[in-house]
Amino acid sequence: MKYLLLIAAVCIFCRWALGKWPWEFLRAPSTRSQAVFRARKLLGVEAGASREEIVAAHRRLTALVHPDIGGTNAAMQEANAARDLLLDELPSPGARNLD
Repeated sequence: MKYLLLIAAVCIFCRWALGKWPWEFLRAPSTRSQAVFRARKLLGVEAGASREEIVAAHRRLTALVHPDIGGTNAAMQEANAARDLLLDELPSPGARNLD
């Protein structure tokens, strides 16, 4: 009985201190969040990047990988997909925070 109470206390402390239940750390991140992480890494932008920063990073990357200057179609498509994904993650301009 003592062990069950100890385990419950540890679980509650973990939830309080870290914001997640202990078993939530065992799950793999979602596919979408992995894709967003890879897109940020490819474009070289931070998590809170603005629309302008994303577009500027995309332009810098496409200047390097464009097929007309020796790049490949696949690299260009990957750059475009990364830009589109990160732009989709941004809140819409007309949206308000209702919290």
